[in-house]
Amino acid sequence: MSESPSQTHFGPGIAEVERTEPVYLVDGARTPFLRARGRPGPFTPVDLAVQCGRPLLLRQPFEPSAFDQVILGCVNVVADEMNPARVAALRLGLSAAIPAHTVQINCGSGMLSIDSGFRAIQSGRADLVLAGGTEALSHAPLVLSREATEWFGSFALAKSLGKRLGAIGQWRPRFLKPVIGLERGLNDPVTDLNMGQTAELLAHLFDISREAADAYAVESHRRLARAQDEGWLQGEVMPAMAADGTLYDHDDGVRRDSSTARLARLRPAFERPWGKVTAGNSSQITDGASWCILASAHAVEQHRLKPLARIVDSHWAALDPAIMGLGPVLAITPLLQRHQLTREHIDLWEINEAFAAQVLACLAAWENEVFCRDVLGLDHAFGRIEQTRLNVDGGAISLGHPVGTSGNRIVLHAAKAMRRLGVRRAVASQCVGGGQGGAMLLEAP
Repeated sequence: MSESPSQTHFGPGIAEVERTEPVYLVDGARTPFLRARGRPGPFTPVDLAVQCGRPLLLRQPFEPSAFDQVILGCVNVVADEMNPARVAALRLGLSAAIPAHTVQINCGSGMLSIDSGFRAIQSGRADLVLAGGTEALSHAPLVLSREATEWFGSFALAKSLGKRLGAIGQWRPRFLKPVIGLERGLNDPVTDLNMGQTAELLAHLFDISREAADAYAVESHRRLARAQDEGWLQGEVMPAMAADGTLYDHDDGVRRDSSTARLARLRPAFERPWGKVTAGNSSQITDGASWCILASAHAVEQHRLKPLARIVDSHWAALDPAIMGLGPVLAITPLLQRHQLTREHIDLWEINEAFAAQVLACLAAWENEVFCRDVLGLDHAFGRIEQTRLNVDGGAISLGHPVGTSGNRIVLHAAKAMRRLGVRRAVASQCVGGGQGGAMLLEAP
């Protein structure tokens, strides 16, 4: 590894916390998360953002023209929707005078949009911000190999008949076999590891068993099924209507019949034959979008808004890409330190479930006294996070992980779950491909 996690920059210390005006998350909505099925899904990234954005804006007591900014996270931007934030804003009917920009930090893009809006309001540059995330992984492009690309280039540059015939003689049938762009995107170009292999590495380092990972995955499905049955996602999940009239009204990745016995039959997906990461205990490839509305205290008073939560602070950390799954540990710990909080002060935790082994490794790292001392600089172990307070309504293993969206969804859901359960504080966090992590601290208003 090129560097250890202890070389991560933790940002400002406790004494450096800024005293600023409060920023509120006042409302939000998302589409159902829809599994990719081997072909382009019914919605592009902007289609998804518009589908959940329209009903969200319609239920607000202010005009859409009141927004100061639109910020949207998106990783796999399709060619017909460059700067999807701007395209979505205009399709939603927002004024052409409202600036809109797209942000990208891999898996944290949806949270980065909230963070960007949070900082804009905090600094007095905005009062109302529409911040979201969108991703249609089923629309990831097919790309040609470098060898094929070079051939097409040489053929295009061949001017004479002889040179063209010579180029044709170099053509090979394999040039027509494309690669899914997403497959390349899930490989780290520095470590040459795919994301699943980084989870395998964490499972090895923290002794996470296949049985524990499978059990965690089953529980994720059980919790999402319960949340759907109890109606806890109403108001958060907005039905989406496709062009052919098909209505999508729920997250369709949940497997209600999931069991450890079924998952045990799956082969390792990345490190055969002894690997612990399978398709069953990993996040699903899905399409989905999410929006959050952020407001200043002035906007809350002016429009008589009812905040879901106050955004207290955020933190971004970085570490070796080979162990990128520990990003939440390195982002959450200094965030809480900065506000003189311990794990006991946090009532709910949302940690994006990229892989079951990765989430379990984060929990194990916080309980490891040596890791906490040498890497986090603590005098003792951070302590155990009870799984009864973690991802209480399921996560990406059952929901799916539309990369640019997930960070937005977990913040929105943390705020809604916090209100539903009547608790005071929540933390939302995710690991980020490339070796980073982001975290956001929420508090009941």
